[in-house]
Amino acid sequence: MFSLASIQDASRAIDPVFLNSPQFAADTLGAALGCALTVKIETINPIRSFKGRGAEYFASTLGPGAHRLVCASAGNFGQGLAWAARRRGLVLDVFASTRANPLKIERMRALGAHVRQEGDDFDAAKDAARAWAEREGRRYVEDGREPAIAEGAGTVAVELLRDGATFDAVVVPLGNGALLGGMAQWIKDRSPRTEVIGVCASPAPSMQLSWQRGVAIPTTSADTIADGIAVRVPIPEAVESLRTIVDDVVLVDDARTMVAMRQLVRALGLLVEPAGAVGLAAIAADPARFAGRRVATVLCGGNVTDAQAREWALLS
Repeated sequence: MFSLASIQDASRAIDPVFLNSPQFAADTLGAALGCALTVKIETINPIRSFKGRGAEYFASTLGPGAHRLVCASAGNFGQGLAWAARRRGLVLDVFASTRANPLKIERMRALGAHVRQEGDDFDAAKDAARAWAEREGRRYVEDGREPAIAEGAGTVAVELLRDGATFDAVVVPLGNGALLGGMAQWIKDRSPRTEVIGVCASPAPSMQLSWQRGVAIPTTSADTIADGIAVRVPIPEAVESLRTIVDDVVLVDDARTMVAMRQLVRALGLLVEPAGAVGLAAIAADPARFAGRRVATVLCGGNVTDAQAREWALLS
């Protein structure tokens, strides 16, 4: 399990540019969905995602010998770790798939990471990264396995519940599990009655299946537009950590996620990537479950290319 003290202390180590993100009652969207909706916006920072929180806190825990790091990323964690590495004078190699979002690739390189594209999907890139790090004798950093990454991400929940705010349900995107795990740990300690719900994309259900059965269950594919949560091979430690602190994990299809992204543009003027919009999509998919309740969700990423925005009719 993750340390509550570390979650609380993480904000002292994280670059302030990632902290105190906006959150507010989205009245128009809430009225349309039949609930009192609060959104936590993690797209308004230099990397357009929450990943800077966990990467920064993890980097702050490294000893003096760990100066060359390797990770795999769909793009957002790589940006976060690149930011943290640059800030501390560390060398970072990031492995991404050959199909990775080109905007995210460009941003990782701009932040100083050496980006290598190998494998057809995120988990294939992870295999390549792990093998290369072992051969080169470098520290391999796996998002979802390192507790400090989840503890840094847990600061989202600290802010969400600040000043006595309470919710009946908090709906969180679920990829490798760091965001959901860190947030759930804090929420269940401070507000045990709050229902914590993870959301996976239905074409990438491995984490939902794993959470339900209590063991890591790989799938043969994870072909979803929500690349940030396109997990094919779950991390066993992440699955175990979520078992007792998460109340439910649900699936949403890509079509519903695209509708949610369009709603966010029209109602809030926010361009949110698919993985960042699945929480809203899940609320819309089950109106009876959330009717009349105080609900919060995290808009956790906003890296959308121009081509994607046109294809998904986000700016029409």
